[in-house]
Amino acid sequence: MKDLLKKYLFEDLSVRIQTVNLSQTWHDICEHQEFEPVLRNLLGELSAAAVLLASNIKQEGTLILQLHGQGPIQLLVVECNEDLQLRATMNVRQEFAIKATDSFQQLLNYNGEGRFSVWFDPSNRPADQSPYQGIVPIEGDSVAEVLRNYMRTSEQIDTQFHLAANSEKATGVLIQRIPHSGGTHLISVEDADEAWERAKILCRTITPEEQLAIDEEQLVTRVFFEEELRTYEPEVISAFCSCTKERVGAALKMLGRAEVESILEEMGQVEVKCHFCGKPYVYDPIDSAQLFLDEAQISSTDNSNRMN
Repeated sequence: MKDLLKKYLFEDLSVRIQTVNLSQTWHDICEHQEFEPVLRNLLGELSAAAVLLASNIKQEGTLILQLHGQGPIQLLVVECNEDLQLRATMNVRQEFAIKATDSFQQLLNYNGEGRFSVWFDPSNRPADQSPYQGIVPIEGDSVAEVLRNYMRTSEQIDTQFHLAANSEKATGVLIQRIPHSGGTHLISVEDADEAWERAKILCRTITPEEQLAIDEEQLVTRVFFEEELRTYEPEVISAFCSCTKERVGAALKMLGRAEVESILEEMGQVEVKCHFCGKPYVYDPIDSAQLFLDEAQISSTDNSNRMN
């Protein structure tokens, strides 16, 4: 079954609802990476949030969410592009002992200097322009609270997130108030205020355990059973990393034949892991020799030409 992003609107156009399910995608992201469960779940929540936010950007490009910590977690980073292709990873400081009971603040805001950053890099960005970047302090006791505070202060949009993750699934629900401007609403400002407050109250019944246990469509039906909703075509989500064997090979060629041969002599093979997704690439002596075959042929040709 494909992982999907689903969108809904209150019939009066006052509130947006979105849900995301990462099951196969989450499995693919974690396949070559090992995380402590408490850290893995945080990365899963940030991954679900990245899809929810990226799907609302009208411009093609890549959205990057980063949590920079000064404690056990050095960095959580998630990238999501306009096709809802996702990759995620983290850097952890080995000198810290991580406990399952560690709080969000203990893991990421150890000394109060943690930062949350949002980057958006448009596909058509001119070379002389920088990507959009927003950086704020880590305020809140969860990924959802940090994102809510960021959206309210930096984007001036009332948004609520409900996120959950475990080893099998990362999931999220977003509700967002649609600005009452340009005649887009079908109701008055007062009624729109009431609709937003009602949506927030309804979502307070959502628990992480429930999100992980049932389908997102079932969850929306249960929570908003009294609301008339417009439903939109779902969008497919997938895992993606730009690493390839060709790129790894190019990096080994830059390392140089002597260094590669030294590793082969010591280890019997060269193993390189993608620094982002953790996927291993293994080069045996034949693979390694092939990397420098063209170089050797060019050198042989040059020597022959000089002799002639």
